[in-house]
Amino acid sequence: MKLKYIIYALLVVGLGGLIMYRINANSKIGPKKSSGGPSKAASVKGLVLKPQKFDDNISLSGTLEANEQIDIRSEVSGVVQSINFKEGSKVGQGQILLTVDDVELQAQLSKAKTAQKLAAENERRAKLLLDKQAISQEEYDIASADFQSASAEASLIAAQLSKTIIRAPFSGTIGLRSISKGTYVTPTTPIAKLVNTTKLKITFSIPEKYASEIKVGSNFGFTTSNSSKNYTATIYAIEPEVEIATRTLKMRAIADNSEGNLYPGAYANVVLPLATINDALLVPSEALIPVQNGKKIFVSENGKAKEIDVEIGARTGSAVRILSGLHPGDTVLTYGVMALKNGAPVSIELDESTVVIPAE
Repeated sequence: MKLKYIIYALLVVGLGGLIMYRINANSKIGPKKSSGGPSKAASVKGLVLKPQKFDDNISLSGTLEANEQIDIRSEVSGVVQSINFKEGSKVGQGQILLTVDDVELQAQLSKAKTAQKLAAENERRAKLLLDKQAISQEEYDIASADFQSASAEASLIAAQLSKTIIRAPFSGTIGLRSISKGTYVTPTTPIAKLVNTTKLKITFSIPEKYASEIKVGSNFGFTTSNSSKNYTATIYAIEPEVEIATRTLKMRAIADNSEGNLYPGAYANVVLPLATINDALLVPSEALIPVQNGKKIFVSENGKAKEIDVEIGARTGSAVRILSGLHPGDTVLTYGVMALKNGAPVSIELDESTVVIPAE
């Protein structure tokens, strides 16, 4: 029994010692800081907004097309007698490209001319007889009609005969031929393709909201996927109506290709100038914060971040034009803004340039 009481006594003494230890430990801890004390200012970067010159452009995709392009075909059927061009060579307007055997048509023309000559003589005799009242007017009219019909037949065969010589309708480069000498060709037989590439057309479409800003005669620059060289083109035609499905307006421009560096069918990256703004307000793209109804930007006001809803315009590679919401002289917060809250104190490191340079 004595052992039992001793154990109980030790437990009571140990529990008492633990309580005293906790009391002494808590007394050494100072009072908690009040949660209502001033919070630390967030470190951010910013710039002072200044008006600057800005070329408002839109980038579009276009397609290069040959200025003129046709598939060479024969208008008459027959055997190819001669080929007078080399594949891939330059040809001039009116140059003979090939000839089709015309022996049969020559024979038909000779026959038609003989019939025409006979009909002409019969018409002459009938006229003399009519003047002497030896035949009726009706008989003369029949002879005259026979002469006119024979003349028309001869003219028709002569026209078909002229089509056995195929000429280039315009100057350009002729492609690969699909026939050989001795091939029997018909109007459906492809012979070769003739393309005029000294000038190229560029077809592209712009959003309808820019339709009133683009006029015939406007110049713009473009590049191709295989070269970084800048080329210039001039708009010469605009579609008279907006495409309902895409809400875009199609237009076409012409570009010089005398050096032969551009190829029809290639992709063109069109940079279309809209206007030059002398007092545009530009901010870095990273300063914009997307929200449900648009975009917002933080500015500094009395050492605190102020949230402002803005309307944006054109973009460049690194900057965005602000249409409304900001004013010259505002200090725009550009870096470290994603975690900011409206009214939060900020410590700003100003950009020394204080100007956003739009990308070329």
